[in-house]
Amino acid sequence: MSSPPRRRWIAHLDMDAFYASVELLRYPELTGQPVVIGGGRRHQPECLPDGKRRFARLAGYAGRGVVTTATYAARDYGVHSGMGLMKAAVRAPDAVLLPTDFEQYRLYSRRFKAAVAELAPVIEDRGIDEIYIDLTEVPGAQEPLGHDPHGGVRALALEIKNNVRSATGLSCSIGVTPNKLLSKIASELDKPDGLALLTEADIASRIWPLPVRSINGIGPKAGARLAALGWKTVGDVAAQPPALLVEQFGRSYGTWLHEASHGHDERPVVTYSEPVSMSRETTFERDLHAQRDRAELGAIFTRLAEQVAGDLQRKGYVGRTIGIKLRFDDFKTVTRDLTVETPTAEASAIRLAAGLCLKRVDLSRRLRLLGVRVGALQRAALLSSAPP
Repeated sequence: MSSPPRRRWIAHLDMDAFYASVELLRYPELTGQPVVIGGGRRHQPECLPDGKRRFARLAGYAGRGVVTTATYAARDYGVHSGMGLMKAAVRAPDAVLLPTDFEQYRLYSRRFKAAVAELAPVIEDRGIDEIYIDLTEVPGAQEPLGHDPHGGVRALALEIKNNVRSATGLSCSIGVTPNKLLSKIASELDKPDGLALLTEADIASRIWPLPVRSINGIGPKAGARLAALGWKTVGDVAAQPPALLVEQFGRSYGTWLHEASHGHDERPVVTYSEPVSMSRETTFERDLHAQRDRAELGAIFTRLAEQVAGDLQRKGYVGRTIGIKLRFDDFKTVTRDLTVETPTAEASAIRLAAGLCLKRVDLSRRLRLLGVRVGALQRAALLSSAPP
């Protein structure tokens, strides 16, 4: 007798309010309070003589900073990632404001991914706080437990959650479904500290009632167009004839909308992909002028070039295309790039080429953001081993 076909199980793991949760490990007295991450160095907590700490508050914040993330208590006030800190201060003036510490976040990112890999090594890295995991071939994932036909994979997902908590002290939410598209949605269903397991049979009850924007790949513009057509939920889209979706959105995107709304997605978990580029950028707390703030801008520009160079060297890459990104006070964004003859990861060469790009931009308006990018990457080891 042949064994039943193996069911495909893909998990999406998303750390809960990741940056904020890392900060709460450092400042446990803030647990349960509204906390916003996104401040600068001047918002570092102050140690008092009695050993306690005085924290900066959002009230009265002035500057161009944005919210990197916020605790769930702060989100209850309507504060969310990407919101300007001045707007957040209106909604939650008593919220604690902490500076970002990306070095610490990267450390905890490595820890949680290593904890997952101990149990399920087929991982697709999607960023500092989220991954996809192929659980299909992990021992036990296909086994029932008691009266639960999917008990084996459910227990495995719970074990992954516990391993992450043991390694980091942090909680995560996991969606387990037959594919990446559904798992991405499912990981949001029971946040924080959630575990949602869905099969094709659950699509109508759990996925179709959700807003169309719940599907990763339906952005603001497509969402607005769908709403204008009267299609507000995933189920609304799923109910449309494929030909109508193609007529409204074109063959490629219309066909994808039909497939996605029915929960179809055959994309594999990709365990590794070469980066196309590396970049660093910063948003200024006040708008800077190329002439009046020349020294400050020059120092920031040099630091960004050094940071990109450090990223390249640490990860073993060199690049030939050096570029800059500028955002002006009217929110207009401009990019320029330059291809150099010899691939490089040296800060001085990156700074020089980026400076030449800068000369090709009208700098009469004040600047909100400055970025430096290196593209057309290749492995430094492969370059050095190439025959002359």
